[in-house]
Amino acid sequence: MNKLTAAPSRQAVHGTSPGSGEKTALHLLRTLLRRYSPLLVLLALGACIGAVNHDFFDPMNFTRIAISAAIPLTIALGGTFVIQLGSIDLSAEGIVAVAAIAVSMLVENSYNDNHFGLWVLAVAVGAGVLLGLANGVLHVFLRIPSFITTLAIGFVATGIGTAVLSGNTIRVSDTALRSISITRYAGLPLSVWIALLALAFAWFVHRHTLLGRHTLAIGGGEDLARLNGVRVARIRIAVFALAGAFYGVAGILAVAQYGQGHAMIADGQLFVAITAIVVGGTSLAGGNGSPFSTLIGTLVVVVLANGMVLLGVPPYVQQGIQGVLIIVAVTLALNRSRRRIVK
Repeated sequence: MNKLTAAPSRQAVHGTSPGSGEKTALHLLRTLLRRYSPLLVLLALGACIGAVNHDFFDPMNFTRIAISAAIPLTIALGGTFVIQLGSIDLSAEGIVAVAAIAVSMLVENSYNDNHFGLWVLAVAVGAGVLLGLANGVLHVFLRIPSFITTLAIGFVATGIGTAVLSGNTIRVSDTALRSISITRYAGLPLSVWIALLALAFAWFVHRHTLLGRHTLAIGGGEDLARLNGVRVARIRIAVFALAGAFYGVAGILAVAQYGQGHAMIADGQLFVAITAIVVGGTSLAGGNGSPFSTLIGTLVVVVLANGMVLLGVPPYVQQGIQGVLIIVAVTLALNRSRRRIVK
């Protein structure tokens, strides 16, 4: 027996082969890039825009970005939980409109003599929860695909708002409500702080509650989650109701910011929210993502829009660029090599 056969190689003892260390390092690098790519994109985007137009780095511009991000972030936080399930919620614009109209009609306004004060903010959130419950119940018990259910509820909500106001707009003059977008703390409007509070609440639910953990479990594999004792139907209904609550808060912020309530107040916000969720790295297949990744995605979308305005890009070109952005984001997020069927 010679030394070559008697002594095992170092690679055999440690269970490695030549080049395995390089493969491990490469895999780790890819994992890190995938995890932090939205943040890197945000930083690179800001640097590029700032290099062309130095006004981007003006503190007032950062404040404008924060204000612009408050409403879509709040909507996207609700949508994130639904997408983590592997579902989709297309009712956001309608629910936000109903919440906004409810608030507008109950505070001091140009439509009636009501003046119930800020207590009516709970009505907006409650309206969002009820419509979210309708989404969840119809989706679960009638076994209707989520995109059909939520699309229908969204149309119903928008129709209710249009019928109640007969297509008109309510002007809100309640100073307490308007102060949400005017009163500033540390240089930022109260509306931005409310959006950050919604972010903190979403993070708590995501990281420290059974609802958050079971949502990811269902998105990762519903059958396996059910076998492990997860009450799938209850979780689905609860998640849609939770999303509705976030939409209700967004309706309050919209009324405070625009000073009015009408059925089209959230027009275009759904696309921005879904784009932000996907750009942040949450897979449309479900099972991953977090509120903080949605925050980064929202900032990417808002910073891009802000930069295009600073650079003088025409509005119709801006919409095209945003469309390309969501296609690229989905392309990078999905591992198509493992998908035999594209649904």
